[in-house]
Amino acid sequence: MTALENPTFRVSISVHFRAAVHQDLPKMEWYGQYAHYRNLIRRAYREQQIGKRLILVADSNNFPIGNIFILFLNPENTPKTEKRAYLYSLRVMEMFRGCGIGTQLIQEAENLMANRHYRWSTIAVAKTNHGAQRLYERLGYEIFGEDPGNWSYFDHEGRARQVQEPCWLLQKELVLR
Repeated sequence: MTALENPTFRVSISVHFRAAVHQDLPKMEWYGQYAHYRNLIRRAYREQQIGKRLILVADSNNFPIGNIFILFLNPENTPKTEKRAYLYSLRVMEMFRGCGIGTQLIQEAENLMANRHYRWSTIAVAKTNHGAQRLYERLGYEIFGEDPGNWSYFDHEGRARQVQEPCWLLQKELVLR
């Protein structure tokens, strides 16, 4: 090999899927990229502790390189045929996209929901996010409605932020376990 040749070698990483732990919270900001969502991440974690939500992370070397949040929508006395959970905030670090991590996060979330006897999984996708929409449809989700996508939150500096992101609403019937 000469100095002008580009040496290459393959690196593989180990990824496992688990519920978020408190130590993950600052890491989920991805070095400041998502610091503005700090309050939302922490609220979801508090609600995970009481069973209302679950944050599933794709962990590599004790760092969450991807995540998906699950909101359990129905009370325990809802008939199994009607129980619905909502998936949101699916993210995979850019350098790991296209490796199947997002697909695996969704499938792991679906397994967790089915094990808890949730019959339906729902997810929203921005109307402009065609790649994510293709992923969801490939995994069996079908559009059943739309949402204007208007919501607000307070960022890590206490400023109110307004979001307007029109979305398609998709759903999938799960196989109960």
